[in-house]
Amino acid sequence: MLKLAVVLLLLAIIGSLFSGLFFLYRDRASGQHMARALTWRIGLSIMLFLLLLAGFRFGLIPGYSQ
Repeated sequence: MLKLAVVLLLLAIIGSLFSGLFFLYRDRASGQHMARALTWRIGLSIMLFLLLLAGFRFGLIPGYSQ
């Protein structure tokens, strides 16, 4: 379940990044669409980080031990 969520978030982040690139070339005068797409990318990246942090905290992701 956690792996699926991570993969889906990564795909959404990549999609948002390419959406920002598309709007960069399409809307040369105003960057409002591009800024919105990149804001989504930042929010999704933070969500992915928090998900991984919570997964580690609750033992869903094993820690590194020597």
